[in-house]
Amino acid sequence: MVAENYRAVEERIRLACARSGRDPEDVTLIAVSKTKPVEMIREAMEAGARVFGENKVQELCDKYEQLPGDLHWHLIGHLQRNKVKYIVDKAELIHSVDSLRLAEEISREAVKKGVEVRILIEVNVAQEESKFGVTVEEAPELVRQIAVLPQVHVEGLMTIAPYVDDPEENRPIFRALKKLAVDIKTKNIDNVHMDVLSMGMTGDYEVAVEEGATLVRVGTGIFGERNYAI
Repeated sequence: MVAENYRAVEERIRLACARSGRDPEDVTLIAVSKTKPVEMIREAMEAGARVFGENKVQELCDKYEQLPGDLHWHLIGHLQRNKVKYIVDKAELIHSVDSLRLAEEISREAVKKGVEVRILIEVNVAQEESKFGVTVEEAPELVRQIAVLPQVHVEGLMTIAPYVDDPEENRPIFRALKKLAVDIKTKNIDNVHMDVLSMGMTGDYEVAVEEGATLVRVGTGIFGERNYAI
């Protein structure tokens, strides 16, 4: 079932790209495997999945050790500074950087381990109190501050849109993140690229693709409902 779900999501992404005149090659599907067992990840791999997203550092590290080395792991959940040392050499991209202090810790650990770390700035476009992320107004200055840190590279932006019944309600959120990325890109800040937009989840990823997402994070749509008991 997981493999079929994965292929169905891929097809819906392809159709969303067709509607918006985009190349499907420009959109990467992240299979969000948080709380899911390794066996289910292997099922997704059978359908071609190679990019997986985890919320928790420990879970990412555990799965990283158990699964083939050709997989690409993204940390999409909130990252605490005391966990940074475990993840900088395992996560291909950290989606959830929302403070200078966190970025500084990532930089310190990256220098220690001799790795280059790619990050996204998490922006709370909808200004939901329950969500992490900087405001749209704060984002450009944070990007400038992080840009000078050694061995950390700002690749773009990420947002978590509100949970809504009608995905169209989130279109303005995605549009605003895209506009912010364009605005920051025009500033030509050294060591900053705005080529990556991580936005859209199971309920609204097609709208996100239409509005410029380059990464979509789909969990339930591939693996089924999450098991919160773990």
